[in-house]
Amino acid sequence: MVISQTPLRISFAGGGTDLKAFYSHEDGEVTSSTIDKYVYVIVKERFDDLIYINYSKKEIVESVDEIKHDLVREAMKLAGVEKGVEITTLADVPSGGSGLGSSSSITVGLLNALYAYRGDQISAEELAQKACHIEIDILGKPIGKQDQYIAAYGGIKFFKFKWDETVETECIRLRSELYRRFSSNLLLFFTGKTRDANFILSKQKKNTVKKLDVLRKIKKHANLARSALESGELDMVGEILNETWQEKKKMVDAISNGDIDEMYDKAIKAGALGGKISGAGAGGFLLLYVPREAQNRVREALSGYRELPFFLERHGSKIIFNYRSYNWK
Repeated sequence: MVISQTPLRISFAGGGTDLKAFYSHEDGEVTSSTIDKYVYVIVKERFDDLIYINYSKKEIVESVDEIKHDLVREAMKLAGVEKGVEITTLADVPSGGSGLGSSSSITVGLLNALYAYRGDQISAEELAQKACHIEIDILGKPIGKQDQYIAAYGGIKFFKFKWDETVETECIRLRSELYRRFSSNLLLFFTGKTRDANFILSKQKKNTVKKLDVLRKIKKHANLARSALESGELDMVGEILNETWQEKKKMVDAISNGDIDEMYDKAIKAGALGGKISGAGAGGFLLLYVPREAQNRVREALSGYRELPFFLERHGSKIIFNYRSYNWK
């Protein structure tokens, strides 16, 4: 049996510039971090040759091609695991439409667990590349690369997405005291709605060329967020989040709505310095930067919404249990 643990993520700035529609014109840049909420993948050998898949549904099939869960199917094909296996996926946060990168975390976690099941070690870079290949190239999802890369690498990272498909990864290091303070100043509240990220991202992809000026500002915010963190100017990140959110709403009308705008305004009036909807928009979680002295006021203002307590996570996808017999098929 092999178990992988893969973190979810929050993105501070740069989302949208990790789409090929943008980085084929110029480098994309994203600053993001993993959080201590996870996706778990369990891979267990079976005595027979059947394939069991357990998620919100249960599948029992005889061949990989029969699997309906597209991420499991393609990960098994890529890893070369063909039969006699049971795969279970579990998540700390419901995966559909959360905006925390759960789909890519599942893909990365599946690949990590399946390769470990085979007895192979795979690097964070390989995990990210293979996960991008599955989601973008094989399944044709209209998404970018940031989620796969941050799930594989973990920590607070600055990514540069190049026209030749290479990705430069830079670790943003904070002193322990600053790291704890930054993490404690970040709050997540569930909007009460989930959404179809593919629909929003498809519209955003179509708008890329028309909205290059907006995306260039969002890209600039990613660099500013990196600089603010490196210099310890944490409150500036809150201001950058606010500026990023105002620009992001210009990309596609569906990114925000009246309920989200009202929720955001309440948080700002109560003392939040800034924030943004995590992920594609239109629902999921609202990320806020709130100095400690204002947090009780913000929580009171948003008392009608469920908060997700979290801390930043320093590590990416990892194998937390690995016991393999010598009968691997």
